[in-house]
Amino acid sequence: MKIIDRYLVKQFLQSIFFGLIAFTLLFVVIDMMEKLGDFIDQNVDTNMIVQYYIVFTPEIIRLMTPVAVLLASLFTVGKLSNQNELTAIKAGGISFYRFIIPFFITAFVISLFSVYFGGYIVPLANKHKVFIEQTHLKKGIVYFGSNIYFQDTKTRIVTINIYDLANDQANQVSIQEFDSKDKTKLIERTDAFRMKYDTAKACWILYNGIKRTFNDTSETIEKFVVKEFYGLNFLPEDVIKKQRKPEELSLPELSELANEQKRTGNDPTQIQIEYQSRIAYAFSSVIVVLFGLPISAGRRKGGLALHFGINLLITFIYLVFMKVSQAFGKNGILDPFITAWFSNFIFLIAAIFNIKRAMK
Repeated sequence: MKIIDRYLVKQFLQSIFFGLIAFTLLFVVIDMMEKLGDFIDQNVDTNMIVQYYIVFTPEIIRLMTPVAVLLASLFTVGKLSNQNELTAIKAGGISFYRFIIPFFITAFVISLFSVYFGGYIVPLANKHKVFIEQTHLKKGIVYFGSNIYFQDTKTRIVTINIYDLANDQANQVSIQEFDSKDKTKLIERTDAFRMKYDTAKACWILYNGIKRTFNDTSETIEKFVVKEFYGLNFLPEDVIKKQRKPEELSLPELSELANEQKRTGNDPTQIQIEYQSRIAYAFSSVIVVLFGLPISAGRRKGGLALHFGINLLITFIYLVFMKVSQAFGKNGILDPFITAWFSNFIFLIAAIFNIKRAMK
């Protein structure tokens, strides 16, 4: 059986490899045609365009891997069926359950790698991709270090007009404290011309500012040249992180951001959905293999054309289930975990049904 296992895995991996190449090239060509006008309008040189698609390729591979795995499973088993090799394997006393084991193990290993690849490698490439889009294509521009606004605690809002990356300091800072019982009631506001973090004292130092304390009938004003401000829950490196897009964040960074959102009283649902979706999408390769193998196990008219059509239909249905569940999740109807894994659960049930049907 080991010889057959090696043969099946070899055929399966070859089909996945060529599928990824084909889908990646197709994706790049379509995207290039779509962005061609932007490249010309912004006078982007050829080297930068090549660099853009080099760093875009990991994201394409992440997205296309389950599709390539599904196509490879349909193609490999369909080819075995059409050439009567599958019949010979069954005649040798090998059950269908045993037959799918090498496919399942291969897909599981690919899924584990996809978790690492999509959770750590792809975000690094996306950082550079986003940088090129912002600096050369003028899309999704965020001027890092400018007009930063975030919630530090449930009752505190911090505004930074300019963050000087070179000197690691914030300029034109406003810190507003609100009543814990009435979030619309401002009880304290501190404005400073400059703010810098003191690592020795583990606190932020404010320079040349004014502190206002409000009560129901009066206002207290305190001017200062230097003031130590304890209790701020962010470090200098966190300031820029707050402006980064989720696609640029690794899995640990997404988890940290979700915890921070929860701590500051914000809704972490979308970040939690993104975190769970990265993992769920990676393991969709296992699901689609279990779903696709029984479909190709029987001989059908139409050959590879039919298998390719089935692949497109299954992919479309899977994406529809994913988008619908995400819509419910972002509205707070579904738990983030259920939202991310809903499509996999549905397809796993369908896969079990298909496998039992193929055994009859």
